[in-house]
Amino acid sequence: MVHAHGARIRVEGIQPAQVLAALVGVAFLVYGVVGFARTGVGDFTGHHGAGFWRFSGNPMNNLVHVVTGVVGVLLAFGSGRSRTFGWLLFLGYGALFVWGLMITGMISANPFVNAGNPLDLTTADNWLHLGVAVLGLVIAMAPARRRVRLPEEEPVTADRAETTVMDRVEDDDRPLETTREVPREKHGPGLAH
Repeated sequence: MVHAHGARIRVEGIQPAQVLAALVGVAFLVYGVVGFARTGVGDFTGHHGAGFWRFSGNPMNNLVHVVTGVVGVLLAFGSGRSRTFGWLLFLGYGALFVWGLMITGMISANPFVNAGNPLDLTTADNWLHLGVAVLGLVIAMAPARRRVRLPEEEPVTADRAETTVMDRVEDDDRPLETTREVPREKHGPGLAH
C-alpha cells in the first residue's frame, strides 16, 4: 500500500514572474546605458533635453534605470525573488508616479519643492511610471506553475500494513484481482495515517 504521506506541492521550472523580471531588468539596463550615452554624466540632475521620444532624461534618471535593471536581472534567478522585484517596482515607481504628479502640479503642491526636479520628470514620464508600477504588480502577482511531487516509495513495514499483495497471492490460489483490497482511510480520503 502506497501512502501520499510526505507529498509536497513544489514550484517547478522557470516561472512567468522570473521571465518578466528578467525582461524588465534587461530593458531598464539597456535604457539606462543608452541614456548615459546620450546625456553623458555632467550636470547630473539638470535638464538635458536628450531623452527618448517624449520622455525626459538626465544622468540621475539614467542611474535609476541602470540600478533598477541590475536589481531586476539579479532577482530574476528565483521565483520568490522575482515577485519581490515586482513589489519593489510597484512601490517604487508608484511613489515616483505620485511624486511626478505633484511636481507637474496635477494633484497638489509638491511637499518636496526644495528638492526641485532631480529626475527631470514630465507628464509623459508620470504615465510611464504608472505603467511600470502596474507591470510590477503583474510580476508580483503572476501565478506560479506548481506540480505535486510524491516521495519515493517507502518500504512496507509490518506495523504499517496488514499484509502485502504478494503475501496474499502466495497464500491464496485466487487471481490477483480478487485478492487485492483497498483499505479504508481512517482520517478521510487523501489524508495520511
